[in-house]
Amino acid sequence: MLEGIVRESTGPKNTKALRRDGYLIANIYGKGLENIHAAFKMNEYIRAVRNKETLAFDIKVGEDKLKVVVQSYESQPLTGTLLHVDLMVAQKGVSTHYMIPVETTGEAIGIKNKGMVFIAKPRLRVKSTIENVPNSIVVDVTDLDVGDAKLIRDLDSIKDVTFTDDGRVSVLSVIKAK
Repeated sequence: MLEGIVRESTGPKNTKALRRDGYLIANIYGKGLENIHAAFKMNEYIRAVRNKETLAFDIKVGEDKLKVVVQSYESQPLTGTLLHVDLMVAQKGVSTHYMIPVETTGEAIGIKNKGMVFIAKPRLRVKSTIENVPNSIVVDVTDLDVGDAKLIRDLDSIKDVTFTDDGRVSVLSVIKAK
């Protein structure tokens, strides 16, 4: 379980001091809940997010134990260092938006024809409750040749999960390798 501290002061001086000490600034929010301004040790946060097996993971901030989902993050453009993360509390029975990672399965025919699989949308936005959200959306690419694409409308529907992007949006395609 990832453990963090509650930030008492949210001013720029305190934020810079926490970042200097190796902390990642975080905001935790949820429907009907009061926002929590928190900070996590950078290395512990990265380890927890990389090793999680489900979309939601457990954290402890102060006395509160919560199950959260990463909603967005901000990183430093040149170095890629994380600066800030927004965590949403995964409340049972509450329907909200989630970003689900896209994974491919199989080997596309187009790879043998000097092509490569290009994932245009590495994460798809869906609306559902946390109980019904899959950990990833698996797309079979075995029948795709160079120039073929999979659109959102081509994906298998998932029970109690709604894709919020337009059906004409390309998820992945096989393009000619240069």
